[in-house]
Amino acid sequence: MKLPRSPIPCALVLALAACGQAAPPVKPAPPPQAGGMVHGIREAGRSMASAVEVQPLRDPAVEGFLRQAEALEAQNRYAEAMQQVDRALRLAPDAPELLQYRAELAIAQGRYAEAEGLARKSYDLGPRVGSLCARNWQTVVELREAAGDAAGADSARAQLASCAVKAPVRM
Repeated sequence: MKLPRSPIPCALVLALAACGQAAPPVKPAPPPQAGGMVHGIREAGRSMASAVEVQPLRDPAVEGFLRQAEALEAQNRYAEAMQQVDRALRLAPDAPELLQYRAELAIAQGRYAEAEGLARKSYDLGPRVGSLCARNWQTVVELREAAGDAAGADSARAQLASCAVKAPVRM
């Protein structure tokens, strides 16, 4: 026995098929403490009272990649932001401020071991004073605390204190 074809079952099948489509992929959220860690690191750099600050001259292409990375980071698109920083690092592989920024993005992705290595490399290549130095050592402080390493965090705090350089006495 044949049933008559009706447009209603076809429409029902199509409607149900549309409901079964996969949802767009959800971006993984950063680890809960990562946002606070990055904020603390950047605040340490802003609040560093040092008479000496070293600001490098940058290639305009590097600046462009950094602006793109910052815009992507603001949208919580950390992996894409890191790709832009990597492009900048191909032009300036030993730029300590780029390495530190990449460390902060790694923290936002929960990649703590990588972040600490980048912060230490940034410190080794950088001016070892001022706001970048403070961000380097605050990164280590935050990561050591997250790992439950109180002695390592205290050691990093001592290094952080040495980032401030007092102005010379002028007479």
